[in-house]
Amino acid sequence: MFTHHLIRTLFISLLMLVLTACGPEDSVGDTTTSVDASKTYNWKMVTTWPPGFPVLQEGAERFAQNINDMSNGRLDIKVYAGGELIPPLQTFDAVSQGTVEMGHGSAYYWAGKVPEAQFFSTVPFGMTARGMNAWLYDGGGLELWREVYKPFHVIPFPLGNTGVQMGGWFNKEINSLDDIKGLKMRIPGLGGKVFAKAGGNPVLLAGSEVYTALERNTIDATEWIGPYHDQRLGLYRAAEHYYYPGWHEPGTVLELTINQRAWDSLPADLQAIVANAAMAENVRMLSEMEQKNLSALQELKDRPKVQIHRFPDDVLAKLRILTNETLAEEASNDPEFKRIYDAYQAFREQNDAWSDISENAYLAIEK
Repeated sequence: MFTHHLIRTLFISLLMLVLTACGPEDSVGDTTTSVDASKTYNWKMVTTWPPGFPVLQEGAERFAQNINDMSNGRLDIKVYAGGELIPPLQTFDAVSQGTVEMGHGSAYYWAGKVPEAQFFSTVPFGMTARGMNAWLYDGGGLELWREVYKPFHVIPFPLGNTGVQMGGWFNKEINSLDDIKGLKMRIPGLGGKVFAKAGGNPVLLAGSEVYTALERNTIDATEWIGPYHDQRLGLYRAAEHYYYPGWHEPGTVLELTINQRAWDSLPADLQAIVANAAMAENVRMLSEMEQKNLSALQELKDRPKVQIHRFPDDVLAKLRILTNETLAEEASNDPEFKRIYDAYQAFREQNDAWSDISENAYLAIEK
C-alpha cells in the first residue's frame, strides 16, 4: 500500500511535471531545462512587516513553508521580519543588490526610487482587489510591472492584498477639507501626495513606529490597514475618531520580489512552484484579511470611546479631484509614470464599466 506521504509526493511531482510542460504563465527570465533533484537552494527573504505580524508576515512565512513542502526541501527559504536582517523600508534595495534573494512588502514603499511602481500597489479612488488581480494576471499589468522593475534586477509577483482599507484614525473630527490643513498624518504613496495637496503633512513610517508616533502626538492621524490590524496595534487607545472609506487604498497589492540572478538560477520546476505558491498565497491572504476584519469591526464598534465616521461626501469629492490633479501632474513630469498611468487608466475604465452593471449594481439593491 502507498503511504500518505508517498501519495502526496507523487501528486506534487506529477503536478510540477504538468506545470513545467505547459510553461508557467508567471515564468520569466532564463530557465534551466534539466532538473537536478539533488541540488538544494537556501534563500533569504526579508519583509517590511514587524515580527509576528498577523496575516502579512504570517502569510510570507506560510508561502515560504509551502515552497519548502512542495519542493521536498530543495528550495528552503528563511524569512526575516522587518529589522531582523534589513531595515523594513530597505527590502527592495536588498533584493535588487542581491543581498537577499526575496522580499515582501508593497510597491508604494519604493515611490522615491520608482514612482510608477505605485500603480502596482494602490491608487487613490482606484481599483479594488478584484480589479487589480484582473489587471495584473490577465490584463497586462504584471508584464508592465516586470518591465518597470527590470532595470533593478528584480522580478515581482502579487503576493497578497489588504482589500479596501479604512480611512484612518484622527485625533479630531474631519468635517471639511479645512480640518486636514496642517494635519500630520502617516500616509504613504500617492495617497500621501494627495493629502499634501489638500494641505496636510504626510509622514512615512514603518508599521512598528505608528502607534508610538500617534500616542505621543508626533503625528495627528494615521492610516494603517483595517479593523483587525488597527485593533491589534491598539490605535483606538491613541485616537478615537475612526474614518471610512479608505479612499487612498482601495485594494493594496502586496508584492513578492525576487532577485533576477537568483530566479534564473532555479530549474523550471522550482520556478513553477514559486509562481503557483505566490498565486495561492495571494488569494489566501486577501481571504484571511476579509474574514478577520468582520469580527474586529464589531469589537471596535463596542468600544465606548471609538467613534466611527464616514468621511463627508464633499471631502471625498474634493479628494477625488485632488487625486486626478496629482496623477496628471506626476504624469506630465515623468514619461514612464505617464506610460504606466495610461495603461492603468485604460484597464480601469473597462473595469469600472463592468463593475457598474455587475457588483456595484448588485450591492445597490435595497436590503
